[in-house]
Amino acid sequence: MVYPAIVYERNYGFDEYGDNFPYSRWWRYQVTLISRNPDDPVIEKLALLPMSKYVRHFAVDNLDHNIFNVYF
Repeated sequence: MVYPAIVYERNYGFDEYGDNFPYSRWWRYQVTLISRNPDDPVIEKLALLPMSKYVRHFAVDNLDHNIFNVYF
């Protein structure tokens, strides 16, 4: 893998109902930015996405992992 890298996975779906029928569906994706730089400028770009929420940070093997939940 070449760094910085973005890894994502769909991990949740959310439906809104009206009159017992689903009328909208939101998918949540967990987006992980893996970088050697703890202050990577891509973090700010991910944070500015609509329906994006910063979850947490952790470091493994000198690589910084920043996790976001993004809804589409």
